Amino acid sequence: MIPGANLAAFFVAATVLIVIPGPGVLFVIGRALTCGRKAALLSVLGHSLGVLLVLSLVAVGLGTLVAASAIALNTVKIAGALYLIYLGVQAIRQRKSLREAWESKGDRAQGGKLMRQAFLVGISNPKAIIFFSAVLPQFVDPDSGPIAVQMFILGLIFLAIALVSDSAWALVAGLARDWFARSPERLERVGGAGGVMIIGLGASVAVSGTSH
Repeated sequence: MIPGANLAAFFVAATVLIVIPGPGVLFVIGRALTCGRKAALLSVLGHSLGVLLVLSLVAVGLGTLVAASAIALNTVKIAGALYLIYLGVQAIRQRKSLREAWESKGDRAQGGKLMRQAFLVGISNPKAIIFFSAVLPQFVDPDSGPIAVQMFILGLIFLAIALVSDSAWALVAGLARDWFARSPERLERVGGAGGVMIIGLGASVAVSGTSH
């Protein structure tokens, strides 16, 4: 069992890190502006599942290996950045169809595609690898049980906080999109802005790869 003091300290550190907008939050906001609240919430879920996979790998030691390898880390960082830029370009190209997408109820295929895209963004987020492999060990207690289990529990706490915070951002951004959607021209501009935001996010990840 992880000591209470360790849990409290980790909760504070994780909350501070998560609530400050970074790549994860900006990706969700871009999705909300481009496709609406439902798409943004699906993206939040898909992104969380991707990060959960990263957490699982880190818990068994793979994250430490990747964080220690400049080549492996740069590969993950560049792959994630290029994928984000691709999604941003697609959002800009498809901005004229936003009104139809907004009025549509959507289907399983669309939701599945959104989640798959967000999942890939989540597993290619270099900050998740660095954070889980370098920060989580600071809050575990070797005398309180298996280190891997403690790291996994701490990671789940991190994901729970992120899920609530990112969902709140998605809902707020979705409300703004609905207001702009009253005008087709406004909606197209919002779609383009969302695409530009995602492209900028990809560029920032390529340069630094240091934000959530």
